[in-house]
Amino acid sequence: MKKLVLASASPRRESLLKMLGFSFSICITDIDETIPEELSPKEAVERLSLEKAKAAATGRSEEIIIAADTIVALDGIIFGKPADKNDAFQILKALSGREHSVFTGVTVYEPFSNKTLTRVCETKVKMRKLTDEQIIAYIATGEPMDKAGAYGIQGYAACFVEGINGCYFNVMGLPLAALSEMLEKFEVYITDNWEKLTIRQED
Repeated sequence: MKKLVLASASPRRESLLKMLGFSFSICITDIDETIPEELSPKEAVERLSLEKAKAAATGRSEEIIIAADTIVALDGIIFGKPADKNDAFQILKALSGREHSVFTGVTVYEPFSNKTLTRVCETKVKMRKLTDEQIIAYIATGEPMDKAGAYGIQGYAACFVEGINGCYFNVMGLPLAALSEMLEKFEVYITDNWEKLTIRQED
């Protein structure tokens, strides 16, 4: 099987890719993630995921690079990771009682062939009305500080989310159905992992 590289420092993306049975290495890229004001949320995650993939490709001509970027958007305003606790409070206050969009751009890049695929997934998330006390208590857990939109749907903030429309894993930062379809274009098939896992269980 072709070697995979995940260009991300996110433990959520790492755990999701492991869940599918893939073996891969991690490459943490250092790119400027400032989003130009003229870019839409879709354009922003498209660009950033592609830049991360290209940055991780240096010295890796034989591997396939997987990169992703996630942002939250509400009323045309883009929310990335909070700068500090006050920023986290303001973001969560804005999202409280509203439906927002989570956009994740995913890029799969093969340096050897220069083949590149980029796809953007959107999930609508409805958050219940939160009190200031609830927001402050949540921020005190430390969970919001490294997450787009200042919350983690898979963590304590699960009790804040009333419903979603779209891919749950997209909100976590890696839309698995979309990624599996993209990898098939590079002749990387998730079902091959299942076969290997079955053989190990039989042994």
